[in-house]
Amino acid sequence: MLNFMMGQKATASRLTPQDAVAMAKDGSITVVDVRDHNELAMTGKAQGAVHIPLSVIQMQANPASPDFNRALDQNKPVAVYCASGARSSMAVQVLQQYGFNDVHNIGGLGHWQMSGGTIERT
Repeated sequence: MLNFMMGQKATASRLTPQDAVAMAKDGSITVVDVRDHNELAMTGKAQGAVHIPLSVIQMQANPASPDFNRALDQNKPVAVYCASGARSSMAVQVLQQYGFNDVHNIGGLGHWQMSGGTIERT
């Protein structure tokens, strides 16, 4: 509902943090952390997540950019999180703008952890 309210494309089904945790375990989804470096240093990140701060997602999500993050795959579902879900909502819009069609805001890192997701420290 939040995605629709934010003016984003509606997806066929809403992906829950529990779904994202399960899919991450079998490698069928890319998990993206859009928080800044300081937040990551303080709390860690979802195990296996790609760290792309919201401030640089325009460059790293654009396949035509020399700064494109090769960990992103337009043919694979993407789950995005931040601290609360607000920045990840903005990141979903950017990813959709660059052709990522199966993109989901799963909220904050706490949602990931409460759903059984592992946290890794870098």
